[in-house]
Amino acid sequence: MSHASDRNRSDNDGASWIGRSVPRVEDDRLLRGDGRYVDDIALPGAVEAAFLRSPHAHARIESVDVTAALTAPGVVAVWTGDDVADLPAMLNKEELRTPPGLAALLDPLVRMTPMPLLAREKVLYVGQPVAVVLAENRYLAEDALELVEVRYAPLPVLVDPEHALREDAVRLHEDLPDNTAVAVATRVGDPETAFAGAHAVVSERFEAHRYVASPIETRAVSAQVDPYSGRLTVWSGTQTPHRLRDAIAHTLGLESAAVHVIAADVGGGFGQKGILYVEELLVPHAARRLGRPVLWREDRNENLTASSHAREQIHRIELAADAEGRIVAVRDRITVNFGAFNMTGLVVPYNSLCHLLGPYRVPNVHIDVTGVLTNTTFATPYRGAGRPETVFAMERAMDRLATELGIDPEELRARNLVRPDEMPYATGLVDRSGSPQSYDSGDFPELLRRAVAKADVEGVRARQRSRRREGARAGKHLGIGFALYIEATGLGPFETARIDIAPSGRVRLAIGAPSQGQGHRTSMAQIAADAIGVPLDVIDVIGGDTDATPFGVGTIASRALVNAGNATHRAGRLVRERIVEAAARRLGVTADSLVLSDGVVSSDKPGGPSIGLADLAGKAPLPGIPEPTDGRHGTEISETVHFRPPGFAVASGAHAAVVEVDEHTGEIEILHYVVVHDAGNIVNPMIAEGQVTGGIAQGIGGALYEEMVYGPDGQPRTGTYMDYLVPTSSEIPDLDMDEIFTPSPMNDLGVKGLGEGGAIAPQAVLAGAVEDALRPFGVVVRRGPLSPSRVRALIRAAADS
Repeated sequence: MSHASDRNRSDNDGASWIGRSVPRVEDDRLLRGDGRYVDDIALPGAVEAAFLRSPHAHARIESVDVTAALTAPGVVAVWTGDDVADLPAMLNKEELRTPPGLAALLDPLVRMTPMPLLAREKVLYVGQPVAVVLAENRYLAEDALELVEVRYAPLPVLVDPEHALREDAVRLHEDLPDNTAVAVATRVGDPETAFAGAHAVVSERFEAHRYVASPIETRAVSAQVDPYSGRLTVWSGTQTPHRLRDAIAHTLGLESAAVHVIAADVGGGFGQKGILYVEELLVPHAARRLGRPVLWREDRNENLTASSHAREQIHRIELAADAEGRIVAVRDRITVNFGAFNMTGLVVPYNSLCHLLGPYRVPNVHIDVTGVLTNTTFATPYRGAGRPETVFAMERAMDRLATELGIDPEELRARNLVRPDEMPYATGLVDRSGSPQSYDSGDFPELLRRAVAKADVEGVRARQRSRRREGARAGKHLGIGFALYIEATGLGPFETARIDIAPSGRVRLAIGAPSQGQGHRTSMAQIAADAIGVPLDVIDVIGGDTDATPFGVGTIASRALVNAGNATHRAGRLVRERIVEAAARRLGVTADSLVLSDGVVSSDKPGGPSIGLADLAGKAPLPGIPEPTDGRHGTEISETVHFRPPGFAVASGAHAAVVEVDEHTGEIEILHYVVVHDAGNIVNPMIAEGQVTGGIAQGIGGALYEEMVYGPDGQPRTGTYMDYLVPTSSEIPDLDMDEIFTPSPMNDLGVKGLGEGGAIAPQAVLAGAVEDALRPFGVVVRRGPLSPSRVRALIRAAADS
C-alpha cells in the first residue's frame, strides 16, 4: 500500500507528525488487558439489571404480574411499564430532526414513533423490553425474570415491508394512518423524456438483506449518584455521549449539567451504539430511584435480536442509456424496512438517496424513498449507513446495463465517471444538510484505472476464456467484479476540541468525539503535536467525557477526523500563539523573534534565550513581567475551538474482486481483492489502512455470510452465532490496497472521513464477480448473502428458467 507519508512530509520539510505511521499509543494498554470498558468499572454496592423481553412480534399486553419475582432472593425491585409511566417515551430527537433546508426544498414526511421505556399496552417486536428486574447480581435478576407472568393477546404480524404498505395491513402504531415512517422524493431534469428516447433501458429489483453490527463488546451502561452533590454519573459504551447526557437529563427532569456521561473504552460501535436506547435511560433512573449504583450489560442473544439492525432495503431501479453506454437517466423506488420504531428518521433513507448516483454523471433523476414500519427490531445506521445498500443497487444495475449493451463493465463505468476537471461537481440533488449537493474533490477515473490495473483484468479475462474453452476445471468458474462509490463525510453541525498546557508541560487534548477503536489517542495527538510544536509523547487525549468537553456531537457518520481533527488543529495553532506570546513576555523579547519546536520556545538566533513549557505554563505572575490586558492570566494557556464544517468532504473508492465459484458446492473463494481509496490527506497511514481493512471485512461478512432472518411470525431465526455467521480472519483475504490523494478544500487539514468507506462496496463488487463467474448459467445476482446454498439455488433457478 502506498502511504500518505511521502506526500505529506514533502509539504512539511520532513518534520510533520501528520502522515506518519505512528504505532497506536492505546494498543499497549489494551493488549495487556488494561482496558476500561463499562463492565470493568466496579461500583461498590451496585445492583444489576436484567430485562424481560417480549417473546411476541405483535401482541396486546393483558396483564403483568410481578408478585412472585418481588419475593425472589436478592431482588431489589421489579418494574413494569406502569412503574415508569411518568417518564417520557424515548425519541432520538437529534437523529429525527429534518434540516430546515431539506424540509423547505423537499418537504419530506417524517413521523414520530416515541418508544415507551417499558411496553405497557402492546409489544411491537420480539425483544422489546416489558419489565426490568434489579437484583444483587445478574444471576439472581435472571432467575427472577422467569417468575414474571405476562399475558399476551397475539396480533397479526408484519415482517415484509411491501406487505406493510398495503391498505389492508394492520397498523403498528394506531395513532398513525398507515405504516409509513418516512417518505421523500426528488427529481433532476426530465427523466420521463430521457427514458422514452433512450437506446437501452434496464429495470431490476435488487434487495439489500438485513444484518447486524455484532460489536465484540455488547451494549452496557452503569450509573451512580454522588451522595454529596447529587450529581449523576453514567458510563456507557455510546458513540454520542453528549446526546445521551441530554436525553437522560430530559427524561429525568434534570439540568444537563447535573449529568456526567463518560464513554470509556468501547469495544466497537459501528453505528449500533450511536443512537439512544431505553436501557440507557432506565439504568440512570434506577440509580437515582434506588440510591444505589446500577449496572446492565447486554448478552449476545440480546445484541443479535434486540439491539438495532440494519441494511434491509428493496430497490426497484431503472437505468436508461444511449448507444455509447452513457447514462441519460436513473429512476429508483426504494423501500426501507425501519422495523417497529422510527429511530433515526431520514438518516439512512436519505443517505441512500443522495449517494445513489455515486461517481457517475447522470443528468436526469427520479428517486422515491419510503421507510416502512414492521414487526421486526428497529433498524438504524450501521457502518456505511444506507450507502452499501444503494451502491449494491446502482452497481448491480450498471452490470446489467453493461450486459445489455455488450460493453465490458469497467468500460461502461469509465464512460460515465465525473472527471476531476469538473470538480466541484453539482449533481442537482440536495445533500443531507439541505444544501445543493456538490462533490468537493476527487479523481474517479484514476481510482478505476488503478483498480483495473491491479486486478489484471486482461489476464483474468484470458483465464476465463481458456477455462470456458476447455470446460470449467472441476466445475470451478472464474469471475471479476467492480464497484465504485462516493461518501459524503464530515457531517456537522460541529465538534469541539479543548487544549490545556499543564504546569508539568504536558498537553491535555479533550475532544467531543469518543473512540470505539479508531485510534483517536494517536491520530488526534499527531494533529495536535504538529499544530502546537510539541513531541507526540507529551500529549494526553481524552474523548467522550461530557465534563471535559461540555459541547460535542460524537463519533458517527465518518465525521471524527474532519470535525474533531480540524477543531484540534485550530485549537493547537491558537495555543501555539499563546505559548509564544507568554514566552516573549517572560523572556523580555518580541514574539516574532521566537520559534517553538519540540516543546521548547527559543530565540531564532544562536545562543539566544529559551524556555520550556514546564517553566512557562501554570506559573503565578512574576513581578515586573507584563500580563495581558484582556484579563486572561498570561501563563494559563488553553484554547477551545468548535469546528463547523462548511460542507461535506467527499471520499471515494473503487473495488475490484476476482472470485472462483464451485458450481457443485456453491462455495466462493476470493482470489484477489483490490481496493483503491481517496480520503484526502492521511494523518496516520497505518490507522487508515486498518480502518479500510475492517470495513471491508464487515462488508465481506454481509456479502457472503451474515443475515438476520425472520420467520413470517416475526420470530428471529438467527438469534445465536450457531445460525448467524460472522466471518473470522480465515475468511478475509489479503487485500491489495492503493490510494490517491485529492485533499478536501472544505477543511484546513484537507482530510476526508474513511471509517465507513471500506464497508460500502464489498457486497456490490462480490455480487458482480459471482454473476460474472456464473455467466455460462445465466445467473443474475439480485440479493445476498451469497451463501453456498443460495449460489446453488441461483444455478438451479437459472437452469429451470
